[in-house]
Amino acid sequence: MALKTETPSLQHQNLDEYSVNDLVNAFADDQLDAVSAVRAASASIATAVDAAMPRMERRGRLVYVGAGTSGRLGLLDSVELYPTFSWAKSRAIALLAGGKQAVFEAIEGAEDNREQGAADIRAASVDANDVVILLAASGGTPYVLGALHAARAAGALTIGIANNVRAPLTLEAEIGITLDTGSEIISGSTRLKAGTAQKIALNTFSSALMVRLNKVYGNLMVDVKPTNAKLIRRSVNLVVLATGATEPVARATLESSGYSVKTAIVAISKRLNARDARALLAQVHGSVRRAIAT
Repeated sequence: MALKTETPSLQHQNLDEYSVNDLVNAFADDQLDAVSAVRAASASIATAVDAAMPRMERRGRLVYVGAGTSGRLGLLDSVELYPTFSWAKSRAIALLAGGKQAVFEAIEGAEDNREQGAADIRAASVDANDVVILLAASGGTPYVLGALHAARAAGALTIGIANNVRAPLTLEAEIGITLDTGSEIISGSTRLKAGTAQKIALNTFSSALMVRLNKVYGNLMVDVKPTNAKLIRRSVNLVVLATGATEPVARATLESSGYSVKTAIVAISKRLNARDARALLAQVHGSVRRAIAT
């Protein structure tokens, strides 16, 4: 049976005759299916977050695996966790079919190498504390399936994300997430809404996980890593928003706290020095809300 992601769309059979305006509207409108697909899979994504939590609390890693567009989307999610949530770089890694070169160009045949997928999982020393997120629009990419079987053998939690119903990846992973986006406007081009749905699902999964891991206070990203001038300004603003302090007080407290937004918020709210605020946060597993309530 033909994959839905590979089946030509019946809605846009004369796409090459569209005006530019009609082309833009058609591509934009079609992306709405990506949002609907993620919403339909919300229960599975929530299950994945709950299942991942114990492993993250044991200092496990998030390991993203994919080929082509899916692999690059996994890499993007892994890279963004450090500046956004101060998630250790060593605890979010991405494995791409074809290796690092595949970030910038297509590596012919790499996705068909099942043995390499398994070898890359072993080389990364994946173990029972890790969460392996495997992505493939088709749900049958050999490289990804090889990685899946090796990850399961190592005892890792496996989460398979695919865009076709009853795909091998979602059936064989411990948790399967199906993003049923259907046919693409350009037949088989899964960099379109299938890729968009994967991006939304990854954002949703990792962000929800970080909220549960006390990386957010209210809806403020209080574990941001201020690595540049923009992020330093944002950090000052976060402290002001969370505490009602003046900007000079927020900035001075941030500086004394080693630019830890969490520490500065607790220090101001509890009238503590940075060392005591940091110790209080450690007692409550980094929860700003619980630290302030203590």
